[in-house]
This record gives sequence, C-alpha cells and structure tokens, in this order.
Amino acid sequence: MTKKLATVIGASAAALVVPLVVNYEGTILHSYRDPIGIITACTGHTGPELRMGQQFSPEQCQQMLEQDLLKHASDLDCIKASLTDGQKAAFLSFAYNVGGAKFCGSTMARKANAGDLVGACNELPRWTLAGGKELPGLVKRRAAERALCLRGLR
Repeated sequence: MTKKLATVIGASAAALVVPLVVNYEGTILHSYRDPIGIITACTGHTGPELRMGQQFSPEQCQQMLEQDLLKHASDLDCIKASLTDGQKAAFLSFAYNVGGAKFCGSTMARKANAGDLVGACNELPRWTLAGGKELPGLVKRRAAERALCLRGLR
C-alpha cells in the first residue's frame, strides 16, 4: 500500500483495512457484474470508465485499490469523533463498499458523532442487503468490520 494512505489514516489503520477489503472484495482481473449488476473490476473498483470485457494486470488492480481507498478515506471526515485504528479501518471498508454518501448519512455516522462508538459499530451488521437480498458475503464482511470496530471498546 502506498505511503499516501498511511499518511491520511495512519499506518496501523492502513495495515488493517487493506487485507480486510482485499479479503471481502476479492481480486478479479477483468470486468464483471457484481451481485446487483454494477460493472466492477479488480478489487471492487467501479466507475464510468469500466465496460464489460476489459482485462487488467495485478499492478493495475493494485493501483485502482490504492486510489479508491484514498478517495474513500475522505469519507471518514464526516465523523468528528476520535477513532481508533480499528474503527477507521472498519468504517473505511464499509464506505468503500457502500459509498461515502450512504456512510455519512447513516445512523452509524450519527451515533459515532454523538459519541456512541459502540452503538455505531453495532450498526454495521444491519447493512447486509444488496439489491434487496441478504448476501452471505456481506454478513461475513459486516461481522468482521464490527469485530474490528469494537476492538478495545468493551
């Protein structure tokens, strides 16, 4: 991972979030449709430049992941509470997955900003639906994010 992400969120948080995202997104070296039909490539990258049939190298996928995580790191700015490295990693993984607007507009963000970090972490398992269906992968991902988020809080 680049030094830029470590500079933005801290080296420890960056060391936690990268394997979390890679594990739950997986890395596919071509464009494909995700479970709700969004054209996706590499490690969960989406964007208007993607079209079906594209191929990518591992290096291109790594670069996209770094750029996407850096972009979504700014989503954490909507949380004014002081966050642990685990919370930063969990919330960044979540924002990467659902988007910054949904993260910042969520009950999770409101609870964090009200100082209820345990309550904020406990909101993660509520976000397991995609296209109106509960996805087993999202259930596992949210459980992992929640565990990371709660680390050291109880």
